[in-house]
Amino acid sequence: MKCPKCNGFMLYENFFDYLDDTGKMSFQGWRCVTCGKILDPTIDSNRKNKAHVFVSRARRKFNHSPSGV
Repeated sequence: MKCPKCNGFMLYENFFDYLDDTGKMSFQGWRCVTCGKILDPTIDSNRKNKAHVFVSRARRKFNHSPSGV
């Protein structure tokens, strides 16, 4: 698997999080050996279920009339 951030090589590993408040002390995921980015099923599902990004529309700051006045 290639890293989505730097295109580096990723390893599948076990991670331990002793301060996790969900009750799970370990999880499996992918870690990039180049940049250190970590991907796991929770991160992946959160990104897929993320609310649609609102594309901001340019707002007119001034009310311009069609005649240009």
